[in-house]
Amino acid sequence: MINAPKKNLGFFPTPIHKLGNLSKYLNAPSIYIKRDDLTGLAIGGNKVRKLEFLIGDAVSKNYNVIITGGAAQSNHCRQTAGAAAACGLECHLALGGDEPELFNGNLFLDKLFGAIIHWTGKYRKGEKIPELVEELKSQGKKPYIIPYGGSNEIGAYGFIQAVDELKKQMELIHEIFTHIVFASSSGGTHTGLIIGKAKYNLPFDLVGIQVDKGEDDQPSYEEVLLNLINFSAKVTGVNIDFNEQDIILIKNYLGEGYGIMSDLDREAIRITAKYEGILLDPVYTGRAMGALIDMIRNKYFCKNDKILFWHTGGTPALFSYSDKLL
Repeated sequence: MINAPKKNLGFFPTPIHKLGNLSKYLNAPSIYIKRDDLTGLAIGGNKVRKLEFLIGDAVSKNYNVIITGGAAQSNHCRQTAGAAAACGLECHLALGGDEPELFNGNLFLDKLFGAIIHWTGKYRKGEKIPELVEELKSQGKKPYIIPYGGSNEIGAYGFIQAVDELKKQMELIHEIFTHIVFASSSGGTHTGLIIGKAKYNLPFDLVGIQVDKGEDDQPSYEEVLLNLINFSAKVTGVNIDFNEQDIILIKNYLGEGYGIMSDLDREAIRITAKYEGILLDPVYTGRAMGALIDMIRNKYFCKNDKILFWHTGGTPALFSYSDKLL
């Protein structure tokens, strides 16, 4: 069983409300939204749920440095930097790419939170972290590694709890959702949702929208995800063996790759802003909402379905893509 103490970092529960204007514009079934963009820490985002347990684990074991990695505009890295700052911990980020002339979006916030940035070229998933760990240990520091996206069994536990939160909210508003739609990338959110759904015996379909093609020389995302689900289920006390049939993963919207906006992504960001006053991000939620819009137009859902879109945050990244959106 996981024994990671929780470090309270966010504001929960996050609200659920109906997207009435967007539903009408799309002539769609009822669409609702779960606002994890409003979790509070570092402008919010779903990673706070994972970090409450990951940072809690680090603090309880007396680590004094936090290390994680991601793309230059990583939402996860921004929230990790904010969490480390809130807990008085040194933070190192291994970011893909080369140092830019202008620090904007999430990258600007990383610097503002005091994170120390290490540029790693083509490696954007923390591949260079082991080298950094050895360097920090040689300086007498005790580094704690948070994996790419915060996606391990400890991080996933945050989303098992999120399903309990959702269950209570559905009871409160007297709604039963038929589908939960969300961006699926590093696997921790997807893992926690699947385990939580089974644990609390909830009836909805979990529809993950894959946003990243992954690496050619690595196992497929489905294989990585299933392994993480079964390992996390075991260590969190949910004694179920999951298989491929338990995973709904939509792979039709990868476009030209990670972080490269398609016309559908742009449309989703623009109309969600125009009709609901809600900002999506250009990498995750924009792509997931674009997929949802296209699936609605192609009759994936029935008229009486009630769809919950899980907004996982990422708003600061918009400012680094403004030239591609206006």
